[in-house]
Amino acid sequence: MPIITLDGVPIAYTDTGAPAGRPDAATVVFGHGLLFGGWMFRAQLESLQHDYRCVTLDWRGQGETPPTADGYDMDTLAADAVGLIRALDAGPVHWVGLSMGGFVGQRLAARHGELLRSLTLLDTSAHAEDPAKIGEYHRLALALRWFGIRPIAGRVAPHMFGPTFRASGTGRDVVREWSRRLTRIDRIGTRDAVHGVTERGAVDHELPAITVPTQIVVGEDDIATPPPHARHIASRIPHAQLHTIPACGHSSSLEQPEAVTALLRAFLASVESSTAPTEPQPT
Repeated sequence: MPIITLDGVPIAYTDTGAPAGRPDAATVVFGHGLLFGGWMFRAQLESLQHDYRCVTLDWRGQGETPPTADGYDMDTLAADAVGLIRALDAGPVHWVGLSMGGFVGQRLAARHGELLRSLTLLDTSAHAEDPAKIGEYHRLALALRWFGIRPIAGRVAPHMFGPTFRASGTGRDVVREWSRRLTRIDRIGTRDAVHGVTERGAVDHELPAITVPTQIVVGEDDIATPPPHARHIASRIPHAQLHTIPACGHSSSLEQPEAVTALLRAFLASVESSTAPTEPQPT
């Protein structure tokens, strides 16, 4: 996985490049959720890379990006995303962010709208973390730091995946893969990433400043950022579209990959068609 250095910080990313015969194709950048990496969008990349340049990045201390001494707050991660988009000369891009990637995406769209063509928010929130959950998340982060994911996977997985998915054969395979991937990640970086999420500030007051086309998608069974959070975002962003996916928890790109990909493909096509230059009419 390639590494790009942004202001002295190494960031892991993937880049499919422009599709064959389409050097001017738009770029879609994917920002993953907490305790994952860009791999959680593999189904979407497999489909969309034939029509778009697709880029993923791994947040500090997650996926293939090494831990850093600091900089796990959402504002710093948003600056990392800005740096990557500019370094790859990819903007304006379609941003697709799930959970933590959505926290970043909202900041990007509100503060750096010139870098975005559109915004897709999957299973995310504009609120600060629920105070009732912070204590549990910090205890889990401490356990991750000292013991790794294996002893507590059964407690963490219900926050990450819905019950229908966890009960399926595919779901059990993906949960095992997720757990294996977490065992390879630096535990201190994982703890700091969790704290970056739980200590984030609210951004709902910034949402009316978002002017790019926006769609919001949430799993019906998401307990980490439940459907009311998605409805709140949709109420604050002008003309935002809202979709709820049945039988789906927090990690919608993995749990319902076909549904998420179909929503993305239709939304991106509509944005691209609305921004395409029109042919001059004969006079």
